[in-house]
Amino acid sequence: MKNRFAGTISAVSVAALLGFAGAAQALEIAWVHSNAAAQSEQRVKAGFEAWLAESGKSDWNVSFLDSAGSGEATASNIQDAANRGVGAIIITMSDLRASRAAIDAAVAAGIPVFSVDSGYIDGVVVDLTTNNWAMSSDVSPYLLDELGGKGNIIFLRMAEHHGTRKRGDVMEDVLKEYPDVKVLAEHNIDYTAFFEDTSRTMEDYAARFGTDINAVWAPWDEPAQAAINALTAAGITGVKVIGIDGHPQAVAEVCKPDSMMIATVSQPFEGMGAQVGQWIDEIVVNGKPADDVIPSKTVYMDAPLVTKKNCQDFM
Repeated sequence: MKNRFAGTISAVSVAALLGFAGAAQALEIAWVHSNAAAQSEQRVKAGFEAWLAESGKSDWNVSFLDSAGSGEATASNIQDAANRGVGAIIITMSDLRASRAAIDAAVAAGIPVFSVDSGYIDGVVVDLTTNNWAMSSDVSPYLLDELGGKGNIIFLRMAEHHGTRKRGDVMEDVLKEYPDVKVLAEHNIDYTAFFEDTSRTMEDYAARFGTDINAVWAPWDEPAQAAINALTAAGITGVKVIGIDGHPQAVAEVCKPDSMMIATVSQPFEGMGAQVGQWIDEIVVNGKPADDVIPSKTVYMDAPLVTKKNCQDFM
């Protein structure tokens, strides 16, 4: 990482990076959303904007580009930002493997790329995330233990994002130790319309399996809520449902004594947004070498398990 960015950024003056021509011009940042409809991305953005306001960065201009869940659109948006010669690029919740050429174009143009929960690939300054293996290893055994180690589950997955893919892989491994738990059905969620797709899928499963469904494993909170809605509409109760993200609505749902949502994991999305803002300020604006600012290529933030026992602590 140092060879890729630190020397370049420290050698180039702040004036050159920000396009100074006698008088200071605003820092231009391109923010590439994987899917702006996702609450996780909205919360990262909110944390970044709160940091901007608190830090007095009124001269930072941020353009937000929504890729609507498409890897191809993500790559196109990164390429567009590189062509425009912005001061920095932020990418959230994307699978960067399909954006290799676009990221290379940004690197060639001397534009630092910061990613959030997108999986590190060469060329990115840092990927700021939580440990998706660890989150799943907390919530997955919790769900199966709450079932008493036996029963029938619906396994909702989403392989197109590195984080949800890792969560699902861990659950798959955990299931090997619970031979009395049967997977009734497994579905890979269509991320371009994740809530609608999960709703339709769960409506079908509710009709097919009915009260044989004892639990639903969902890779994040919104599909968990969609599953609960579909089960409730079908008159099915008593199902144990988990999500991951710890959105306020999900935590509130967990806190309801009679809710089917029994657990989530609290990700510090707002903190991620604020941290990215601070790093951009130090590296891009103040010209500090990236290796002096960021401890590793992938930085993990803590994400605790939220259950009905401790959910009030996260309200």
